[in-house]
Parts: sequence; structure tokens; C-alpha cells
Amino acid sequence: MAVSFLLAPMAELSHRALRELIEIFGACDEYFTEMISASALISGGPFEAWYTDPGPCPQRLVYQLVGSDPEQIAAAVSLLDTKECAGIDLNMGCSAPAIVRTGAGVRWMASPDRAGALIKLLRKRTKRRLSVKLRIGMEDDFEYLVEFCRRLESEGVERITLHPRTAREKFKRRPRWEYVSLLRSALHIPVAGNGDIADAQELVRRAESCDAIMVGRLALRSPWFFAQARHLENPDAGNRPPIPESIDLEELGLRFLELLAQYQPREFHKSRAHRFFSYFCDNFTWATYLKTRLSRETELSAMAALLSAYCQDHPEERTLYLTPSPGRA
Repeated sequence: MAVSFLLAPMAELSHRALRELIEIFGACDEYFTEMISASALISGGPFEAWYTDPGPCPQRLVYQLVGSDPEQIAAAVSLLDTKECAGIDLNMGCSAPAIVRTGAGVRWMASPDRAGALIKLLRKRTKRRLSVKLRIGMEDDFEYLVEFCRRLESEGVERITLHPRTAREKFKRRPRWEYVSLLRSALHIPVAGNGDIADAQELVRRAESCDAIMVGRLALRSPWFFAQARHLENPDAGNRPPIPESIDLEELGLRFLELLAQYQPREFHKSRAHRFFSYFCDNFTWATYLKTRLSRETELSAMAALLSAYCQDHPEERTLYLTPSPGRA
């Protein structure tokens, strides 16, 4: 059975516009939403309808919740349980100071009893698949991680995604991917791995050590990436569309801006566009220059004009070749 490919939950990025863009190429098995605040959801915050937008494929969407109050999280789970989805995920891995200070995110990993009691409560509130995304823990202690995950498993968690870094480690520290396979061997439930996948070849290689593999930043730079990896995994499969020989980067960038305008409120346009292009622009030679110019714009139309002008000035960069074509080395 093929390993599942998952889009990671990313603040200001894992929204419907990005999902629609990736779906052009296909091959992503599940999409995680960006973190949804449990307290904001149950209080009816003004933007929650966009955070919980299930399109374009509700049956492959996983809602991710973040919060510190068990009753609020349970109430939020009850609300999401009524929606069509692939599952509900609890964030026990975010190490952002603003999240940790509230007792949410990776702070849950400081107390197995408290975390276990939360899962027990949530298990009573939903029929959906219940999963958790977490880190190694507050410190590098693999034995503690295993016991923590076994506690969650015993209370009803059905899948765990491990980002194999500690709470204090940022992206500069190499993720300990060996922990993913070791944790998988220690549990009876599926384990997904997440962290620093560089290209499609690495995804296929890492997939051997887990039941599912989650990707974030690379999917922003290369929305065709999941399809490319699936093709590498099984190039002879005849039940999927062929990988395009090339990508029109201008056309794809403009398409994202159209989707953003269609599926996100105006208040979100600037921040979501800036975040997306901070990764997507890495496909261009003068990436830093283009990112800087785009970051100065506040309107989607101005960003679209700037991207088109860049591609007109550098026509050789507009097309990104994915596979050799006749006459090309």
C-alpha cells in the first residue's frame, strides 16, 4: 500500500487557495488546515468560516485544532465532528512562544497525564479519526516520547505525526528522522513523519520509514511536487495523469492570486500572498529581488502586474522544465 502524502498545517498558508493550486496537479492524499483556534471557533470568530472551508475535497481534509483549555477544545471538536472530513488533528507540536505561553502546542507534551485526559475527553466527542501532531518533546528524550505517545494511543489517538525536533530547536537543527521509524516500531497506530523534505526523491526515500509523510514548505515552492513524487514512486502506474514536462511559473503564480481572491477574505490577501511568494519565488534566479518587490505591494492586482513584468523582462525564467524534452539534454 502506498504511503500517504500529507500537506502540513501552516499558518497563513494551508488554506483553500493553496489546496486548489495543488489539486491542479493532484497526488496529495490529505490536506491539513492551518491551525484553528478552538476558542475562536466556538465563539464564532469573524474569520472562522474561511479557516474551516473544506474545499475542494472535504473527504481529504483534516481540521487541525490548537488550544489549551480542554473544554474549549472538546466543544470545538464537537462542532467539527458534524462536518465531512478525513479527521480532526490536535496540535501538540507548535513551539511558537505566543502559543506555548498559553499552554497550547508543544506545552501539552510536558504532562502525559493532562494530555491523556484531553484525548480521552475528545474521543467521546467525535467519531472522526483523531490524530495528534507533535515534536520529540521539551527535551531530546526518546523514551519519554514513546511513553507519551503510548498514553495517547491508549486513550484513542489513531495516528501520530512526528516532527523530530525538540521544542527549542528551529529549522537549523537537522530533524532526527531515525526517531520516526523507531516510534513507528514502538506503537500499534500509524506514524507520519514531517521535516525538511528537500525534493521528490527524498520524499520517496523517507516514505520507507513511515506510514505517511507530511510536507510543508516544499509544496509551496513546488505545488506539483506531490504528483512528481508519486510518479517517482511508481512510474509505471497508469491510473494517474502524466507529469507535465514543464511548468509555466507566471501562469501558476497568477492562478494562485486568482484563487486567493476567490477563496480568502480581503483582509487576508496581503499576508497570504506575501507568505506564498516567499517560497514560490525560489524558482526564479533573482528570487530575493522579486520577493522584496512583491513584499512592498498590498494589492493582488499590483502583485500580478509585478510578476508578469518580471517574466517579461526574464522570459528564459518563465518556464521550468521538469523532465527532458526532445532536443534537450
